[in-house]
Amino acid sequence: MVTYDLGGKFGIERETLRVDSRGRLAQTPHPFADDAHITRDFCENQIELVTPVAESIEGALQNLAKLDAQVRRTLKAQGESLWLYSNPPHFEREDDIPIADFTGVQASKRRYREILQQKYGKRLMLFSGIHFNFSFSEDYLHRLNTKHESFHSFRDALYLRLYKQLMRHSFLLVILTAASPFYDASLDKDGKRGIIKSKYASMRNSERGYWNRFLPVLDHRNLRAFTDSVRHYIETGALYSASELYLPIRLKPKGINTLENLAEHGVDHIELRMFDLNPVAPLGIERRDLAFAHLLMLYLLSLPDFDFTPDMQEQAIRNHQNAALAEPDCELLAETERVVAEMEQFFAEDASACSVIAFEHDKLNSRKVRAYDSDRF
Repeated sequence: MVTYDLGGKFGIERETLRVDSRGRLAQTPHPFADDAHITRDFCENQIELVTPVAESIEGALQNLAKLDAQVRRTLKAQGESLWLYSNPPHFEREDDIPIADFTGVQASKRRYREILQQKYGKRLMLFSGIHFNFSFSEDYLHRLNTKHESFHSFRDALYLRLYKQLMRHSFLLVILTAASPFYDASLDKDGKRGIIKSKYASMRNSERGYWNRFLPVLDHRNLRAFTDSVRHYIETGALYSASELYLPIRLKPKGINTLENLAEHGVDHIELRMFDLNPVAPLGIERRDLAFAHLLMLYLLSLPDFDFTPDMQEQAIRNHQNAALAEPDCELLAETERVVAEMEQFFAEDASACSVIAFEHDKLNSRKVRAYDSDRF
């Protein structure tokens, strides 16, 4: 009998905004040239740190810490700093959001961002967060492949099965890691100012966040059907490219991240995209939150496969957006507690895993206490 394996490959992508000494969006050019590990996302003042692949979460965080220190030194020298919140600071007008100035052989990246501006506006693109990348070790995948199927076919089917489970349970990670209940009024309209406590615990995961203008319904029967269903939206003009598919989970190939590469060479790793920047964590992310996400993937992999129908896909998105509310549906909270309790049983003999799960369980207990106190008063 194959048990779970805590090994694998881990990577972190962290988006943050550069701000000047007044806490406003920096208007200077990106100061890190074409560094593959210190790049830009949508706008010129949004730094994205991309860690090298590590053998553990701790290793990925160490890599992130090195990149973070390098960035802070450079920014300090030019009177700037990092804005470690998912919601952006005050800005006077949308013109303060310069599109990332990719040129030369990377000019197509700027064109893509100009298309995003036309479709979604610039404000949406200021939201920043953490993306967590994970892959199982090949040795573990071989051990799981007890029927000795084609390794590539088995691997792709396994990641697709995990993808469906993660899409179905993405709300759980939003409930446990949402960290952006306040925002500046300039996010609503040019000229407005003042800090607002919103109805969301995470605006970027809510209906105001990163979503397509339509509900993508994908075919999950196998990887070829999956990539063909994404390609259909590109060919009909609904999407400019696969990168515009704004879902909280992504399947990614090794090397260049294109739909063609994914279809031809298969899945290399899976990406979780829903984590808010945690302003009380020095690097913007709490180690135990990533560890819990890793444990969740191992637990979900133990569950039986299912048919991810269009109705279920729509419900998964609704649940994800509902989980971003400061007061999500009681049913979602109850389902989160049920899954966490099942994980406690699944990892009962692993003291380290139990400690991580208890950390998340304490969040739920605290939330129930606050809700009880609110009802009383």
